[in-house]
Amino acid sequence: MKALYIAWQDPKTRSWHTVGRLSQEKDCYRFVYTAGALASPRFQYLGRMHKLDQNYWSQELFPLFSNRILAKSRPEYPDYVRWLALEPTKNADPVTLLARSGGQRVTDGLCVYPDPETDAEGNIEMFFLSHGLRYLEPAALESIDRLETGDRLRLRHENGNAHDHFALLLETEEPVTVGYCPRYLNRGLHRIMKETDVQLNVERVNKDAPVQFRLLCRAVFSPPLGVKLFADDEHTLLGKEDAAAA
Repeated sequence: MKALYIAWQDPKTRSWHTVGRLSQEKDCYRFVYTAGALASPRFQYLGRMHKLDQNYWSQELFPLFSNRILAKSRPEYPDYVRWLALEPTKNADPVTLLARSGGQRVTDGLCVYPDPETDAEGNIEMFFLSHGLRYLEPAALESIDRLETGDRLRLRHENGNAHDHFALLLETEEPVTVGYCPRYLNRGLHRIMKETDVQLNVERVNKDAPVQFRLLCRAVFSPPLGVKLFADDEHTLLGKEDAAAA
């Protein structure tokens, strides 16, 4: 099963809340709200899914999410897939494209992020794009362009960040700051990093891409027993298993 969480940004506080979970189960897609949907009085619902305590099922990907994937008919689609280190005919399925790209649009305050699974060796592998590159100095962007696949990166807690107390900087070994870890990972990675090491490497540098696709990272770690990456109450599902709707 492949699954994604959906995060929504409160337009007043600018805080992000995890409000739903999208999963691919056999031949269907399932969407269910999570407890984060109750965190702000300004959140109502997504798309046509009006009831927060209901499961929603569809044989096709819900339009709310399919509209966040670049259409295959677009001439830049092959580049888009390449920037995400995928192959159009092999592993560029809709859920993976959303997981790697983040599915963000300038017209709303939503993003998606993967709910990773542990592999046979007990490891979790995650891919994510470096965030906040538009705030970097030109010299830092030039440093990104000199990176190569496999180069080691590291995470460093940014003390004094007024917007996110758990903010994690991405740095090279020099060190040079090359962006931020996505906010949805910060709190969980703090828990993981207290118990074990997180191996972080450059997966792709896309010099020809828009800045938000410039640096793709790969993180691998073995979660300690009893320590979850996403353990916050906001990830708790609101819909019951037997409350399915067409």
